Amino acid sequence: MIVAEHLTKKYGEHTAVNDLSFTVRPGLVTGFLGPNGAGKSTTMRMLVGLDIPTGGLITVNGKEYRDLPDPLRHVGVMLDAKAVHPGRSAYHHLLAVAQTHRLPRSRVQEVLEMVGLASVARKRAGGFSLGMGQRLGVATALLGDPEVLVLDEPVNGLDPDGVLWIRRLLSSLAAEGRTVFLSSHLMSELSLIAEDLVIIGQGKLLMAGSVEEFLGEAGPRRVQVVSPDAGALAERLQGRGCTITSTDRTTLEIQGVDAAEIGSVAAEHGLVLYELSSRSLSLEEAFMELTQTAVEYSTQEPAR
Repeated sequence: MIVAEHLTKKYGEHTAVNDLSFTVRPGLVTGFLGPNGAGKSTTMRMLVGLDIPTGGLITVNGKEYRDLPDPLRHVGVMLDAKAVHPGRSAYHHLLAVAQTHRLPRSRVQEVLEMVGLASVARKRAGGFSLGMGQRLGVATALLGDPEVLVLDEPVNGLDPDGVLWIRRLLSSLAAEGRTVFLSSHLMSELSLIAEDLVIIGQGKLLMAGSVEEFLGEAGPRRVQVVSPDAGALAERLQGRGCTITSTDRTTLEIQGVDAAEIGSVAAEHGLVLYELSSRSLSLEEAFMELTQTAVEYSTQEPAR
C-alpha cells in the first residue's frame, strides 16, 4: 500500500506538489493521471526518495522508502527506462542490480524470460529499441519480486503485442495482491487496466477513487443521433431541458433526455433515425473535463 499524507514539494517559489493526500490500495491497478506539469513525476520521485518532501510524507507499507532495509524486495520502480549503461548487456545490467540485494543469478534469467528478452539478453542495452528498453526497465522493477510496483509510462514505445503483454502482466500482479501504481497518458490503455485512479492538476488532488465512480460523477450519459432530419428533431426537442450539440448536418449529441424519449419524439413526428445510441463519457473525455482548468501548458487554435 502507498499512502501520501499532505505531501508538498516546493522548488523556490514554485509549488510542484501541494498538500497531496491519497491511498493506493493493494490488489488493484491504480492509474496516476494529470496534465503535463501536474506534479506526477515529482510525486513518484518523492515516493522513492529521489526528492525530499518540503512537507508531509509518502510511505510504502507504512515506511518511508529510505527506511526500507532492502528496497528492491519491497518496491519495484521504473521512472526512466533509459537509466541503463548503454555498454552493458541486458543480462549484466540486471545481474549488477541483483547483486546489490544478494538476489540469485537464477532470478535474472527468470525476469528476462518474463519480459520476453531472453533471446537478446547478451546484447548491449544501448542498441535496444524503445520498446525493448521499456521491457528491460520492467524487468529491473520486477527483479526483487516486490509487493509494490511503481511504473512511469510503461506502455511508451511498445508495439501492440507488447501493450497486450504489459496489460496482462500488471493485471496478474495486482490479482496476486500486489500494489500496482502507474502513470500513463494513454487513456485508452488505462481504461482497460486501471480500477482506481489518482488525478492531480497543478500539484493538487483533483480526484481519487474508482474508475466507475469517476465516470459516474463526470457527467450524464449522452445520446448520439444520426438522422437526415437532425435539424427538425433538434427543434422538436427544444424546451425539454436538454443540451444539443450538432457535430455535422446529420449528427446530434444530446444530454438531458434519454434515448427512449428521443425515439418517441422522432416516431411521433415521422422523423427518420439512422442511429440512436446512448453512452457514458469515455475516460479521456471525463479526464479532459476535470482537468481543463488545471492545465499548466495549454495550446490555442491558430488564428484564421
